[in-house]
Amino acid sequence: MPINRNALIRYKTIDSCLQRRQRRWTLQDLMDACSDALYEYEGSDRGVSMRTIQTDIQNMRSEKLGYNAPIIVLEKKYYTYEDPTYSITKIPMTSQDLAMMGEVVEILKQFKGFSHFQDLTSVVNKLQDKIHVSKNQKTSIIDFEKNENLKGLDWLDVLYNAIASKHVIDITYQSFKARGAQTFHFHPHLLKEYRNRWFILGLRDKGIEPQILALDRIQAVKKVETQLFIQSEHINETYFKDMIGVTRSLNQKPAKVRFWMDRKNAPYVITKPLHFSQTIIEQKNEGYIFEISVILNYELERVILGYGKAIHVLSPRILRKNIYNHLQGALQFYKSNDEEKIGID
Repeated sequence: MPINRNALIRYKTIDSCLQRRQRRWTLQDLMDACSDALYEYEGSDRGVSMRTIQTDIQNMRSEKLGYNAPIIVLEKKYYTYEDPTYSITKIPMTSQDLAMMGEVVEILKQFKGFSHFQDLTSVVNKLQDKIHVSKNQKTSIIDFEKNENLKGLDWLDVLYNAIASKHVIDITYQSFKARGAQTFHFHPHLLKEYRNRWFILGLRDKGIEPQILALDRIQAVKKVETQLFIQSEHINETYFKDMIGVTRSLNQKPAKVRFWMDRKNAPYVITKPLHFSQTIIEQKNEGYIFEISVILNYELERVILGYGKAIHVLSPRILRKNIYNHLQGALQFYKSNDEEKIGID
């Protein structure tokens, strides 16, 4: 049974609503939610009829789509899932699905050795693991890095579509430093993941300096239909190329960073470079001297500090001084009785 894009959006929306059990959902509520979703994702303002929602619910209940959703009606009015843990996103794959995924994996594996398709390696591994688990009904044999409690992922679809369609959005945002949230126009350009946390890069109204926002600090997103999208000449797929992390100023240029790593820890940096530009300059004094060409920022300092005494920054002087001050501050804290200030006995 072919499913068009609008129907999939409605099924996903109904599923999302029925999972939120703190609210009671009538047919009218589901109609409104689906209409809002279609307007947000497709720009359609035609609305959704009650008959369409009723048909959607019947389809979700049936075996036609493989959902067999346990949708029940309470008090002849309110719709919910009989099983509070159910979601259409958690249904098991059929043997046909598994066979098709197996064929896809075999095709993708042919590209794993090509430099242009290096990013496919992790995708193929995840698919292989998923197929193994589903076919054999066993636990996963690969444990991928993940954060189940990561906030902000709900905004990914909305922001991706806004970028693809070049739509201005209103974002309600509260940074960790701000006392309260603020709402402003934002012109989204690029999504970025760093250390299992998502960010969006774009421009605020009449802004030239690109701004990076963390998705876990976003409180609301709404499309702005009447605002002209501003395309930044500074933001493209290479924006993050010369940096570790996500923060930089507009005119900041990469610097040559040289550091010494002791012999014990050097293999970890050799096999997993801090940055793709990393080179070994020389082996010296029971260790190695490396060089990378990167933007000097907060994330770079965090990475360096993570190696503790195993790493010494040699240049540039400003970075060496910043690392020294961080370490000196930590040392003074441990030497003093400042633990009392934070309630540690």
